[in-house]
Amino acid sequence: MSVLPATAEEAADLLAQQNRLELPTYTHQDAWDLGSTLVRLARESGAPVAIDLRRGLQQVFHAALPGSTADNDDWLARKRRVVERYGESSLLVGTRFRAKGTTFEDASRLDPSRYAAHGGVLPVLVRGVSGPVGTIGVSGLPQVEDHALVVAALEQYVAGRR
Repeated sequence: MSVLPATAEEAADLLAQQNRLELPTYTHQDAWDLGSTLVRLARESGAPVAIDLRRGLQQVFHAALPGSTADNDDWLARKRRVVERYGESSLLVGTRFRAKGTTFEDASRLDPSRYAAHGGVLPVLVRGVSGPVGTIGVSGLPQVEDHALVVAALEQYVAGRR
């Protein structure tokens, strides 16, 4: 697997992006609406992704679009565990390790069969609440594209809720 180079500035940009995507609320209905937005965006681009949204530990939305496989669900679980452990997006965590000149796999001391710091899962942040209240993720595209698809859905959803 090739390692993407990263800088501290890229990590700072990802953190700022993550923090500006706070939701006003995150109910079961919000998860359904947000997941539906992700499905629509993925279908529009023909993305063969699996989609997973959690509230706490409960899976509240899942979709597997044509072309996705059970491997995508495994990747989602591995990336989600990184977000649950670090409280930050899976891409941000991996980027921070690379910015330090190493990799998550080499330096985290976590089992790579259970944890993957690859882009595609973000924490769900709610305005006025400390820390993540859930996760939102996709898997099936290259990691930066997985991340970008989730960000696009969150941006549309947040813009519609203002």
